[in-house]
Amino acid sequence: MPQKLNAIVTGSTSGIGLGIAEAFAGVGMNVMLNGFGDPGEIEAIRQRLEKENAVKVVYSGADMTKPAAIRSMVADAEEAFGQVDILVNNAGIQLVSPIEDFPEEKWDAIIAINLSSAFHATKAVFAGMKARGFGRIINIASAHGLVASPFKSAYVAAKHGIVGFTKTIALEGAEFGVTANAICPGYVRTPLVEKQIPDTAKARGMSEEDVIKNVLLEAQPTKQFVTVEQIGAFAVFLTSANAAQITGAAHQIDGGWVAK
Repeated sequence: MPQKLNAIVTGSTSGIGLGIAEAFAGVGMNVMLNGFGDPGEIEAIRQRLEKENAVKVVYSGADMTKPAAIRSMVADAEEAFGQVDILVNNAGIQLVSPIEDFPEEKWDAIIAINLSSAFHATKAVFAGMKARGFGRIINIASAHGLVASPFKSAYVAAKHGIVGFTKTIALEGAEFGVTANAICPGYVRTPLVEKQIPDTAKARGMSEEDVIKNVLLEAQPTKQFVTVEQIGAFAVFLTSANAAQITGAAHQIDGGWVAK
């Protein structure tokens, strides 16, 4: 294992991705942030992580729907850090809609960002990881990578795909010190989930308060949201030497949702 690890975390300007980036920086990793947002706010995040943790933090605004941009992002990280040891494929979008009304362009965008971007980014880093004998691929799937909910056809399809992709990459990296794992969170109070609440309320004809109580947290026996800090801490563990034999797995952090 390299002395100082270098990581790319896609979709890391807010939510789960930012939580993972903060956790990585907190244990001394160099990190490339990626995502959309207000340039001033992103730069403030970058500077804060760098200053607080004495690590190098860079930013790429690569569009995860564009394979060439993803390859450039990886090249930029390699130039900044020397090599990429850890890739977290986290970028994601969501739309809640009945299938008969589901916009086709939204299906294409969700598959591109939530699934295909993981393929393009992994392809770009994998040869280097194998050659060096160390690498960690962490794909942020979802409880919806293991079970389904209505009105989320594209998201559920993409997240199931991510779990299968993870298993394949784990097998390909198994003899080269490269692990691949999926983290499958339940509901986390992130901007993505916040946006789902009114859409779900409309689709189900419910109030937003009832959606939180009777749809979102109803799925989780603990009746609590998962936190980004919990996911970040688990991602850090998956990068460690103690996790070297953990590969090809879909790890639930879902308050017992899939156990039901």
